[in-house]
Amino acid sequence: MNKSFVATFVFTFLIFKISAKTMTRCQLAIELIRQGFPVNQLQDWVCLVENESARNTSAIGGPNSNGSYDYGLFQINGKYWCAEGVNGGDCNMKCEDLIDDDITDDSKCCLEMIYPRHGFNAWHGWERKCKYHPLPDVTHCFNEVTL
Repeated sequence: MNKSFVATFVFTFLIFKISAKTMTRCQLAIELIRQGFPVNQLQDWVCLVENESARNTSAIGGPNSNGSYDYGLFQINGKYWCAEGVNGGDCNMKCEDLIDDDITDDSKCCLEMIYPRHGFNAWHGWERKCKYHPLPDVTHCFNEVTL
């Protein structure tokens, strides 16, 4: 990895870190519904996000064994789904766009590309902590809430 890329990455990370946030469980559940996630999968998505990024929109994980990094709320992998510094990957987006507090592009990548191809098995956090485990109850999040 060249020094210029690292400097650019760190600078970009610091800028986006300012606009990132950590959501509560209910904020996350409500936002996922607004983004078009299926209600019947909501508990799985909440569990996935909690175990991948701890509900932090600016989370960056890695390096992974292949040298790649994972970005944002859903920990979308930079080797396959996005590109660093330019639009690219199968979701045709910059990885840096995944670490701001607007999860619209993150959600689109998950719903249109990753999940249709691999299901929840694309995420190790879901496989380890959600599959065959009790899922978080988010029903109370929707009491008296208008979406």
